[in-house]
Amino acid sequence: MIKELTKAPESQVLVRFQDCDPYGHLNNSKYLDYMLNVREDHLINTYDFDVFRMAKEEGRAWVVGHHEMTYVKPVFVMEKVIVQSRLISYTEKYVQAEMVMYDLHKTHVKAVLWTKFFHFDIKAQRGKEHSEDHLTLFKKLLVPIGDERIERRGRALTEELKAVRFQ
Repeated sequence: MIKELTKAPESQVLVRFQDCDPYGHLNNSKYLDYMLNVREDHLINTYDFDVFRMAKEEGRAWVVGHHEMTYVKPVFVMEKVIVQSRLISYTEKYVQAEMVMYDLHKTHVKAVLWTKFFHFDIKAQRGKEHSEDHLTLFKKLLVPIGDERIERRGRALTEELKAVRFQ
């Protein structure tokens, strides 16, 4: 099923005019669109894991149950950014992905999104447990967020936030 075992694939995205506010900043809701679109692309192109085909052919899907977003630095119209995604946790019924948006050179974090997707039976309209194949795949792709990584990311985000000046 996996074409390539890259645990944290990345994509470059160009921020478009229609996605920005009158000040040229990326609209808050568009961060979600950009990050979720990149995650979908990563699933299909990196892992050959097509959730849209599964929904149509197998009647199962993953639905968003929770988003947690941290905005660190503004993103501007026509700016190129890097979005990296990874699986950070999973259970029998959900997966949690992390998407991080960086500047083009990956020297600054722009935003971090954690999204929990619940496995769902479309016909029955209720939650569904993952198959053994899914759990095996998730185990291979998992990049758990340990205490050390949370602490390191927290320090980095704190420093980024200190540098931002609001007037």
